[in-house]
Formats: sequence, C-alpha cells, structure tokens
Amino acid sequence: MDLKKHGPTIALVFTMLVMLSYSIEWFRVAVGSAMNVLFGPFIDVFGVPFFVMILVLSSITGLYSSLVQKYTIDYEKMQETQERARAFQREFREAQLSGDEKKIKKLQGKQERMMQDQLDISRQQFTPMAIILLLTVPIFFWLLFRLPPLGAPATITNGIVLPFIGTVGLSDFAFWIVPAWILWYMICSLAISQVIRKSLNIGGL
Repeated sequence: MDLKKHGPTIALVFTMLVMLSYSIEWFRVAVGSAMNVLFGPFIDVFGVPFFVMILVLSSITGLYSSLVQKYTIDYEKMQETQERARAFQREFREAQLSGDEKKIKKLQGKQERMMQDQLDISRQQFTPMAIILLLTVPIFFWLLFRLPPLGAPATITNGIVLPFIGTVGLSDFAFWIVPAWILWYMICSLAISQVIRKSLNIGGL
C-alpha cells in the first residue's frame, strides 16, 4: 500500500474510530481507569486541585499538538499555496469586473490546479489530527473518569472560580450546555497553544 497516497484516508478513518470510542462507555472507563494510575496520585496523594490538573494537562496537550503539527505539516508550502490562492482570487475578480472573457477562460483552466493544491494541503492535516487525537483521547477519558458528579458541592479540589460566574463545580454548566471543566480546558489550551505556536513560529490551521 502506498502510505503517501492513502495515508490521509487511513488517518481520517482512524480519527473517526477514535471519536466513536467516546460513545463506548466500557472502553472509556477502562482507559480512564488505566490513566488514573498515572495521574490519580497527583490528586489523591499530593492533593493537587483538579482545575490545576486540567491546566497542566491542557499545557501538555498544547505542547505536543504544536510539535506534531510543526513536524508533519509543510507550513512553507501551505503559506505559498494560500498566497497563490489569494492572488488568483484577486486576478479572477478583476477579470470578471473588466469583462475580459479571454482572461477568465485562461484563469478557469488554472483554477483546477489551484483547487488541487488546496486539497493536498487539507489532506496533509489529517495525519497530525489522528496523532493528536491518539494522544489526547486518553487524557480526556481520565478527566471524565475523575470528574465529580454533576451537582456536587464546589470545593477547592473539584471547583473553580470563573469571571462573571463565580464559584462553580467543574461538572456544572458554566453557560448554556458547556460544562465548567470544558470551558476551563479550552481557555487554558488556547492561551498556552498561542504562546507555544508563536515561539515555534508556526501558523494556525
């Protein structure tokens, strides 16, 4: 099998299977229980608050996600392709406004190649996505495994103080249907990832 050709398809199928695993409770609990051997002592023995564990794990997630993307995605080619696409769109728009049918026809022939380049860039992102999911899913399974029950009293170990919201339990909804722990994880991960990506000089996806 040509991995270079079929790699993105394999990565996409794998990604779908990993996401599907969230709905398999016994598998989720088994993985969470296994990960608890590694992360559990930080809470049970050293008394690290759960929101601090989320901060640490989201930082680790941001680090390896950025590193995987840096070394699996050709950012130079991506930027070149994006710049050519912007230049093509400007040129095509100008030809349409001027009514230059000859130039429009010429550009339409070029459009297919541009679309193929953009498709190749999109396919290139499936492999790092699969790798990142493989590393991240066990962490999420452990977080779900250790989360306090919904409605449990907010304490220093299982609660958090959020701006404009106040003290809430990590399993409680921060707003609408978004649990507090998910909101906190997203805030930490996005903030830390931006710092890491800036230091590694890699662009956004």
